[in-house]
Amino acid sequence: MKRTLVTGGAGFLGSHLCDRFIQEGHEVICVDNFITGRPDNIAHLIGNPNFSFIELDVTNYIYVEGPLDYILHFASPASPIDYLKYPIQTLKVGALGTHKALGLAKAKKARFLLASTSEVYGDPLVHPQKEEYWGNVNPIGMRGVYDEAKRFAEAMTMAYNRYHKVETRLLRIFNTYGPRMRLDDGRALPTFMKQALQGDPITVFGDGSQTRSFCYVDDLVEGIYRLLMSDETDPVNIGNPDEISILDFAQEVIELTNSSSEIIFKDLPADDPKIRQPDISKAKEILSWKPVVDRREGLRRTLEYFRKEEPAVV
Repeated sequence: MKRTLVTGGAGFLGSHLCDRFIQEGHEVICVDNFITGRPDNIAHLIGNPNFSFIELDVTNYIYVEGPLDYILHFASPASPIDYLKYPIQTLKVGALGTHKALGLAKAKKARFLLASTSEVYGDPLVHPQKEEYWGNVNPIGMRGVYDEAKRFAEAMTMAYNRYHKVETRLLRIFNTYGPRMRLDDGRALPTFMKQALQGDPITVFGDGSQTRSFCYVDDLVEGIYRLLMSDETDPVNIGNPDEISILDFAQEVIELTNSSSEIIFKDLPADDPKIRQPDISKAKEILSWKPVVDRREGLRRTLEYFRKEEPAVV
């Protein structure tokens, strides 16, 4: 039986990966310190003989007994409200946490996959974003703690690949959504849904013309699995190229929730990307992957989750 370690495994994405690898017949070891992850996300796995949980901060050390086949490094605050609240922890988990996880991969001769992000492209001057684009990032801006942590993590991962011959895979995630998101995580989708369901005004930053491309979590997990099992060591974008303006997206959420909420506008945060759309040509060619869940269907599933899991809020 293959053994797979998921750092940040109690988070939104990490917990879905724990589910997927158990379904694939792996023994899964989940590591998290619950800064932004939640015990509820993995509660259904407790007691499963192929699942174990270790509570620890991966910036200090990672120790796991026995062999490991795969390490997926997903530990990190991943939404602006989180990484602006925990800026130093975000930098540390991208730098020290990645170093510790790569060191474990080297010691165990395990294949390592880094969860990087479309934020490495910054406020892009190239559209859509290809993997070869080097980005337009403000390293000392408020968002730099996340952007630069992931850029450093990518550099560290490639260094271990080249110098220590560790098998590495490099994933660039574009905006992902679905069940197990936190309503209070500050990202557009849960924020809009919470506001719409409560009948509060929906807050759109700037004039709402900035774009995002939303990928449903099941599609992302499939892409991650295919990338891990591939031979590709260079970065690969995994996301949905179906681009939409934030204003149109807010209106879509209002329609879906049958809300009477009005839209109000606030100042655009510093360094907020104006455009975001993945070029997924590489994923299509190398992984035979493309998203299959339509945004409206994905939003419906996500809304269903929020209504079931957050009744006190919605």
